Amino acid sequence: YKGFYVDVGAHHPYRYSNTLFFYQNGWRGINIEPTPGAIKLFNRFRRKDTNLNIGISNKKDKLTFYCFNEPALNGFSKEHSKEIDQALNPYHIIKEADVETYPLADVLDRYLPAGQKIDFLTIDVEGLDLVVLKSNNWTKYKPSYVMAEDRIDFENLADSEVYNYLKEQGYQLVAKTFRTLFFKLVS
Repeated sequence: YKGFYVDVGAHHPYRYSNTLFFYQNGWRGINIEPTPGAIKLFNRFRRKDTNLNIGISNKKDKLTFYCFNEPALNGFSKEHSKEIDQALNPYHIIKEADVETYPLADVLDRYLPAGQKIDFLTIDVEGLDLVVLKSNNWTKYKPSYVMAEDRIDFENLADSEVYNYLKEQGYQLVAKTFRTLFFKLVS
């Protein structure tokens, strides 16, 4: 079976990739990564995918994107970025860039092949996962599996906005790591 993924906050075609395994096994998809210049590597190493150098937000906009000396930490959240930048660690903001953003639903309307089902949606956007989720049209686009970040423990799941939102959309939590929640469509 060859599936289809949408990787929001794809970061890199290999490093920390949530979709590399699928790509290597014949799946295809859409990689969305706002880091300026990062899409060149996707176009080189993920030629069979659609690779977009944009961000996802609740509306078409141009937002400040915070770039770190560790690109895996790059993101649009000023609060999250400043928190990392001011912590006692080796990671610091090295530049800010204005990046075009669009709602996920608009991107899927434009780039998802006609009639294509989404098997796997992965979101890793450094603190703004809920914004990305809310920008989707859940009536039109219901991936079979969704992976999103939220640093919540099992005892406090009811406090997770990501968990509650996806539950409302017909998803059930099926697995969890320290930072990541895995959901399966059940209705």
